[in-house]
Amino acid sequence: MSIADSVSIGVDAASGHKAFTLAALDNELRLVLLTEAELDEVLDFLREQPRAAVALNAPSHVSTGVVRRRLERDGSGPHALRGAGIREAESNLHALGIAVGGTPSTEALCPAWVQSGFELYRRLSHLGYRAYPNDEAPRQWLETHPHAGFCVLLGRSPLPKPTLEGRLQRALALHERGLRIPDPMTFLEEITRHRVLNGLIPMEMVPQPCELDALVAAFTASLALSKPQDVTRLGNKQEGYIVLPAAELKIKYEA
Repeated sequence: MSIADSVSIGVDAASGHKAFTLAALDNELRLVLLTEAELDEVLDFLREQPRAAVALNAPSHVSTGVVRRRLERDGSGPHALRGAGIREAESNLHALGIAVGGTPSTEALCPAWVQSGFELYRRLSHLGYRAYPNDEAPRQWLETHPHAGFCVLLGRSPLPKPTLEGRLQRALALHERGLRIPDPMTFLEEITRHRVLNGLIPMEMVPQPCELDALVAAFTASLALSKPQDVTRLGNKQEGYIVLPAAELKIKYEA
């Protein structure tokens, strides 16, 4: 698959008042699109792309019990088996100190946003998108995880996402890796005594949490296409892989 004319897309399923947040980057990491969208709007955009990689911030598969069966074979006791129904990729992240939610064994038990993600994966397949990596497919999809992605970019657990400092930290991590988004440090230069006293703080200069999640997904998709040696996949084919934007992972990601 040629990356010269490809678009790298990130989709966050746990979004705001609309179902998804969509971010798209060109091959030079320039921002093509950043918006909230309903499922049909996301699909319309993806349908228009002749060459694209789309990274979804949503589980691609339910748990099939791989972790539980391995622990049972190893003779683990009841304490170790508690919560072992998650996917292997999620278990891998827990072992790294990265706190993520687990995916149940059936779609019906999943939260609404996860079910929305499953529907998007199904629709992607109908549009001709194939699981990454596939050199023969001009359209590919992959699963990523925004919190885990920022952990590996920062080398530690990021500050709380809803806070201003957490948003600035995430935006700066992306900007320093070449994303053509406004320099987050410019926001701090705009904070003057006059602005604070008059309630004129330019919060619109800092991306919203759901936008940052979509942007780190788009960056991960771009890296997977242009520098596949610089991404890591966790998990297995049966339950799905989570792709992270780093060639090597630390033993532990501390807060």
